[in-house]
This record gives sequence, structure tokens and C-alpha cells, in this order.
Amino acid sequence: MTTKGNSLYNSLIINTLSKISTINKWRQAFLLETFTLFLSIKGRINFLQLERYGKYTEQRYRQQFGQTFDFLSFNKELVTEHGSGHYVIAIDPSFINKAGKKTPGIGYFWSGCAGAVKRGLEITGLAAIDIDNHTGFHLEAVQTIIKEDEAKTLAELYADIITGRKDKLLAISTVVVADAWFAKKSFADAMLDSGFHFICRFRDDANLRYLYTDEPTGKPGRPKKYDGKIIHRNIKESAFERIETRDGNIIYTAIVYSVSLECDVRLVRLELTDDKKKNNYKLFFSTDTTMDAELILKYYQSRFQIEFLYRDAKQHTGLTGCQARNEKKLDFHFNMALSAVNVAKVVHWLALPKEKRKAFSMNDIKTMNHNALLIQCFFNKFGINPNLPKNQNHVKELILYGTIAA
Repeated sequence: MTTKGNSLYNSLIINTLSKISTINKWRQAFLLETFTLFLSIKGRINFLQLERYGKYTEQRYRQQFGQTFDFLSFNKELVTEHGSGHYVIAIDPSFINKAGKKTPGIGYFWSGCAGAVKRGLEITGLAAIDIDNHTGFHLEAVQTIIKEDEAKTLAELYADIITGRKDKLLAISTVVVADAWFAKKSFADAMLDSGFHFICRFRDDANLRYLYTDEPTGKPGRPKKYDGKIIHRNIKESAFERIETRDGNIIYTAIVYSVSLECDVRLVRLELTDDKKKNNYKLFFSTDTTMDAELILKYYQSRFQIEFLYRDAKQHTGLTGCQARNEKKLDFHFNMALSAVNVAKVVHWLALPKEKRKAFSMNDIKTMNHNALLIQCFFNKFGINPNLPKNQNHVKELILYGTIAA
């Protein structure tokens, strides 16, 4: 990983900001400072912590967090400038712990880590999954706020997040990937109507039908469209194409009719080798019936990269530490925490040639930045010049102190 520090962050952020909008120098200086602090402060990140480590007062951080910033455009520029160009759009909600009663949007949401419904906040994140680099970029996080008079279902609210940003998202990819919860007609229809193809996973007992492929019988009445229900534990192999993937997995694929989605889909049935499972298969699908079966499986499996974004942001960039009770300030904090992971990934990982990349470690990056922040404080207090040739090796040694993958 590179260790040049804040100068690289500043040049990357300034170049990206110059492409999306006109921001005055005070707002730009604040964004540079805040990105650096989110990547440097160990432990909880809130307004008080930002004042302790930063150069502004707590009140200024509170005021600046209340101003809007186009994180989607900012992250879109990072993606298109530094990624491989081969992306899919992933959507996934994430639970945020939050106490109190006055925070907007607080309620009961599903927590995957706890495996239960918990009281707190929920954000719905959009990410661009870089297929060739096998990583994910955060695009935007939107807080889930359910109003009492809301007539839409939760799936429709999630769909609105994508359809409301479809112009910018379609410029990145025309494929949306989501986990099995999203395999609902309302969500799939919204994706198709907005110009996206949708890849997801069916329940193991999904109601699917074979398509009738024989010649018409010539008898009176409507021509036969379906050839019976698919019994997943005992499929008609003659109706499927059997493929052995590059990874050695066996998949069966066919175009079938989904009763729940009310449309034809490209089904991919992955055979599992673990006999202890209740069902020895998993069902994936794409609304694009011409898509390659292996590509469908690859796109769906890459969806998990969005979970790593949440993990890194929760553990290292303070995603869950916001102390605000204002919707705009919460939105800014959530997106700043996740966007900081993007900045670190571009500077310390994607900047290296593929053959030289090790595992991406936010822990090491955070350690290096925290060390650099502390060392700079010592230099300023004691009047030491870190740029002298005799000090260079010592500075690098101190910055890397405590890292694992360096």
C-alpha cells in the first residue's frame, strides 16, 4: 500500500470535486479536512471527536454537516475515473444502531448481524461493483424513513431510490443486483421500466414453470404456453442446459416462467456439493433472458462486495458513530463514512498494479493515517522538519508502526 498520505487524498478529492460542481474554497477546505479525519481518527467519530482532532470547532462541523453535498456524483466520478469500466449496481439495506426517540427515521428494522429485528436506523446503500477488480465502490446511502401515511410497500420505497437516480446509475451499468428479499414483482417491474436488467436469487421453493417448446398441436383453443411446474429437487434435465463452470461448479440453465414475477427469466440452478444442506441447489435468475448463465452467477456472487463496504465503514470510518438528530446531518455522515472508504481504496490499493496488490486492509490504512496525524502534531510542536533526507526513513517507519499488511 502507498504511504504518501494526505497530499494524495487532497489531490484526488480536489480533482474529483472540480468535475462535478463549483464549490467555494471554504467548503472545499472543509471537505478535505473531514475526509482526512474520517480516515485518521481511531474509535468513535462524532462532532466532538472531529473538534478534538481537527482544526475547526464542533459548531462548524455541525453546521457544515447540515449542508447538502452530491455524494452520488462525487463517487460516480471516482468510479468511472479509477475503476475497470465493468460494473453492476448493487443495492442493500444496512442496520445502524441508534438510541433515543427524537431521531428521524428511528424504528424497528432487520439486522443481519443480530439475525433479528432491532430498534435503530436503516440506510439503503447503492454501490458500483467492479467486476474485473473484484471490489466495490460506494455510490450513495439513503436513510429509510417510513411515514405513517405511506401507501407504498418497502420494496417500492427501495425501488424508488434507484429509479429516482436512474440517469446517473445507467451511465455506470444497466444491471442491478440484489439479494433474495428483492425478488418481488413490484421491484423487478420498476427496474425493467427504468431500463435496467435485474439479477437476483429465488427462494428454494420458487413457483416456476417450464416453457412449452413443441410445435403447436393445431387443436382449437389457445396455444399451450407452459409445460408443467418445475419440481426443483427433481428437474427435467432435458429442459435445461448443463454447464460446468471455470470454478468446477455444475449449473443448469433454461428460460422459464416465474409465476410471482409474471415474466420469463433466465434461470440458473447451482448444484451444491454439501449434502448436509436441506436443499442441494440454489436458484438465481436474470430478467435478461439472453444473458450468459455463468455471467449471471458471477454478477450475483460479486454482490457481496457491498457488505465489505458496510463492514469497513462500521469498523473503521465511523458509520455508526453519528450523534446528530437531523436528517441532513445524518445523511452527510453516512455518506462521508462510506465515501471515505472509496478514497482510501483509490489512493492505497487501486493505484498499485494488479500484480502488486495485497489484500485491501482499512485497518492498516487507518493505522497509518492515525500515526501520520500524531507525528505531524509532534513535528509542529517541536519544530522538526520531516522532509529532511535524514528524517525520511524514520518518518516512514513511524507511519507504518502497528500495521499488519505493510
